[in-house]
Amino acid sequence: MSLIKSLSPRLANQIAAGEVVERPASVIKELVENALDAGARRIDIDVEEGGVKLIRVRDDGCGIEKEDLGLALARHATSKIITLDDLEAVATLGFRGEALASICSVSRLSLTSCYQGCSEGWCVTAEGRDLKPQLAPAAHTQGSTVEVRDLFYNTPARRKFLRSEKTEFAHIEEVVKRQALSRPGVAFNLRHNGRVIHQVRPVASENDERRRLMALLGQPFMEHAVRVEREGSGMVLSGWVAEPAFSRSQADLQYFFVNGRVIRDRLVAHAVRQAYQDVLYHGRHPAFVLYFEIDPSQVDVNVHPTKHEVRFREGRMVHNFLYGSLHRALADIRPENRSSAAQERATLEMATPALMPARLPDSAFGTQTALTLTDRPALSAASASSSFSPPPGTFSAPVADVQRTLEAYGQLYGRTESIAPPSGAAGEGAPPLGYALAQLHGIYILAQNQAGLILVDMHAAHERIVYERLKQSIGTHSVVRQPLLVPLSLAVSRSEMLQLEESDEFIQEYGLTLEPAGPETIVVRQVPALLARSNIERLVRDVLSDLMTHGRSSRIEERRNALLGTMACHGAVRANRQLTLPEMNVLLRDMEATERSGQCNHGRPTWVQLDMAALDKLFMRGR
Repeated sequence: MSLIKSLSPRLANQIAAGEVVERPASVIKELVENALDAGARRIDIDVEEGGVKLIRVRDDGCGIEKEDLGLALARHATSKIITLDDLEAVATLGFRGEALASICSVSRLSLTSCYQGCSEGWCVTAEGRDLKPQLAPAAHTQGSTVEVRDLFYNTPARRKFLRSEKTEFAHIEEVVKRQALSRPGVAFNLRHNGRVIHQVRPVASENDERRRLMALLGQPFMEHAVRVEREGSGMVLSGWVAEPAFSRSQADLQYFFVNGRVIRDRLVAHAVRQAYQDVLYHGRHPAFVLYFEIDPSQVDVNVHPTKHEVRFREGRMVHNFLYGSLHRALADIRPENRSSAAQERATLEMATPALMPARLPDSAFGTQTALTLTDRPALSAASASSSFSPPPGTFSAPVADVQRTLEAYGQLYGRTESIAPPSGAAGEGAPPLGYALAQLHGIYILAQNQAGLILVDMHAAHERIVYERLKQSIGTHSVVRQPLLVPLSLAVSRSEMLQLEESDEFIQEYGLTLEPAGPETIVVRQVPALLARSNIERLVRDVLSDLMTHGRSSRIEERRNALLGTMACHGAVRANRQLTLPEMNVLLRDMEATERSGQCNHGRPTWVQLDMAALDKLFMRGR
């Protein structure tokens, strides 16, 4: 008797449903993606009892012809791909052709549709037990409506794994939020148990987009969001990144879309993490909504049943583009952005809303004090005294320029010309960080600008200034190598050896000289002079591991920056150092001219703005 048997279509679909239909939110994701692929401009979603009792998704897309309705519920039936060439350049959200079949195998499903140009609609129904579709005429405008009732009614074991109604609806709301973020031009309406939760209208301008994001992600995010627009090498990156001041305790406000598809990808996460590397406090997570456009043939979306993951054919190029774009966007933030952002928020609050959320999400978008970064690399003669002395032999020309830079900072703010605040300093034309008023306990600088009061942590601010100057000084020269007195021999795997051969030029640029000494052996002959005293074996293995995983390594740069950060901390003006008003103003001007000066290199904030409205509130003025 044969032990191998063909599975029945019903069982095969139920197994597939285990991959595609995890919970009610999974059903909504698949149905909304189908509606978007159909060209829908409006999508209405009705849910009852967290989606277990009823899920109804209605759209105004192109619809489905009568002859195709029954086939639409068949497994592996799709209109989106025909040949292998189509699969290698998928431009739609769905393409596997198994979603509807998997859903109807674990529910009672009805699909009603009216194809564009037709005067009548048709309805097809199917239940999980027999999967025999029944076709009947039905009244329907152009578009489609899918009703899913009694989810998992025939698979009670799966139903037991569902959470409470509130939890399941929270997952549904998150899915709808992602889809609404992915398509700004599409209206979304979400109702739960007959109650309107979200009514999101399509956008026609950037202000509309800001209001839509504010409704979906909360006002605090938009208060700290910075616009990103970058293009190059056939790739386009756009969207919004939050200032480092608006960081999160968990990665719950991160949305990345590739050609309109929401994805989670290690390469993308690594690039973002690197861009925020020395401006984000330890253990915190950045917030962003980013849209990445690339030739569909350069990205493989057929790597996961739920299509949440992708694989880029040129991973290193994508990583470098994302990292460079975000790194530059964060560096371009200026103090003056703070005042312009405040004006934009006031305009948004006064304008007629482009969307009408019935309620904002209940997520814990805690308000944070407004902090701002600055930009524009510039060297000045201002600095504080330094007693830091690097380890002997650490520097060799031209790396010794760093030591000379620190020594030049020994004179305390010798530049005092043209820094006295003019009359009416708080009025128009005042610098973004205003003019110094006093020093508080030898730690904080109090300054007045047009908006109100500025508080500056002088040590943290000056630490960033010194750190950026040290990086700039190092960056103007090629990496100085230091030969090892005794070359280090390391055993490596064949895959690591292949990676070394492919990335030898890149490794050389960062000061490492690695030579093959056998099929699975390499010899380390030179290392960056700044890292001569570090653990060389661990450094080399980490670099090779990063190159194999991400196509790029920043280990050398990270360790170099860690050393420069230590030097900057010692070179910055110390707490309890009494500064004169001219010296304080020099520090404020240097902050305005320094990249990322809103945070020290440990990620701590360097300055805080308290506007007049906040001060009036403290003293209950106007009540």
